[in-house]
Amino acid sequence: MAAQPPRPVGERSMGSPREADRAPARSPAWAPTQARTLGAALVGQRESPESGLQEHYSNLCMEKSQKINPFILRILQEVDEEIKKGLAAGITLNIAGNNRLVPVERVTGEDFWILSRILKNCLYINGLDVGYNLLSDVGAYYAAKLVQKQLNLIYLNLMFNDIGPEGGELIAKVLHKNQTLKYLRMTGNKIENKGGMFFAAMLQINSSLEKLDLGDCDLEESTVHIGRMLKENHCLVVLHMCKHDIKNSGIQQLCDALYLNSSLRYLDVSCNKITHDGMVYLADVLKSNTTLEVIDLSFNRIENAGANYLSETLTSHNRSLKALSVVSNNIEGEGLVALSQSMKTNLTFSHIYIWGNKFDEATCVAYSDLIQMGRLKPDNTDVEPFVVDGRVYLAEVSNGLKKHYYWTSTSGESYDHSSNAGFALVPVGQQP
Repeated sequence: MAAQPPRPVGERSMGSPREADRAPARSPAWAPTQARTLGAALVGQRESPESGLQEHYSNLCMEKSQKINPFILRILQEVDEEIKKGLAAGITLNIAGNNRLVPVERVTGEDFWILSRILKNCLYINGLDVGYNLLSDVGAYYAAKLVQKQLNLIYLNLMFNDIGPEGGELIAKVLHKNQTLKYLRMTGNKIENKGGMFFAAMLQINSSLEKLDLGDCDLEESTVHIGRMLKENHCLVVLHMCKHDIKNSGIQQLCDALYLNSSLRYLDVSCNKITHDGMVYLADVLKSNTTLEVIDLSFNRIENAGANYLSETLTSHNRSLKALSVVSNNIEGEGLVALSQSMKTNLTFSHIYIWGNKFDEATCVAYSDLIQMGRLKPDNTDVEPFVVDGRVYLAEVSNGLKKHYYWTSTSGESYDHSSNAGFALVPVGQQP
């Protein structure tokens, strides 16, 4: 019998017996009655070499009395066509629920159960994007099984799938022994502090994961545990911690860990509550840290004082940071000009994003000069100078560290370096 349908996105459990039947429990040995049966059935299942993925999926749905999802069927048909052309190596299967190019029927936990049975032996598939679907904790259970069985999988995108703390625990625990997955996106799944702690613990053990996105997961001040992890972990390259409610004490804990960490190259602490006092710690660690290349401070409140702290370090000490985003940080002319001056002496510092602050004439002239002299390339910033009545102004340009963080362009620009500069500067595993 198939597992019960997962709850709709955004719906919270009220503790009903039916909800209890379909929500995973905490114990590592957990599996619902239905899931235990289905999970056991995965053992020994092999993909039929005589049939394509599309046919295999249809047959398995009929065998298990599971409704065929036409969206999955269409994507598998496209993969079959790629295989016939001899283009089967390193395929990323894109079944994201926000696909605007084809009709979409969002994938449920039960749909993913069938899909995982097919994919676990497809060694030519090394990436899977099932973001913006309805997997819930039921789907997280089968995602964990897939990570455990499919040893060629290096990229897994589970963003915005209504996965809760229990599902987060299942994903984190299966990564304790995994040695292949390099890039995991949990963005927007409300795993909360409880689930976040399992990820922090996992990262003290896991030796393969290079990029982890825990942004917008309802984690609050997780920096104590993340800081401990960074002191022990020597393989994580990219860490997204946007919307973690990080305050100055939190950035201090992260910076304390960064004195000992020599692998992290991209730190995203955007959309938090960091002020200029927190920049004292970051500016200080940047004097000795030679690993960090990209820092996203967008949508905090570092103001002029914080910008000045960073500018002093970038001018006199640091020669490893390549990109800095201070978008919407309540910085005025003085602080913005100071950051522009850093670029004149620090030739490594090549990307800066400043839109959403308070531009005065001195700021506009400073960044116009950087662009005109060729020190700041137009694709490496989010402003563009223009002149009206002999006065220089700055207009916004759609460049950034992660423009397509929550959505994918249909025109292909999401892969442009100017749009996703952070990914271009620090490439890891399979790109989104």
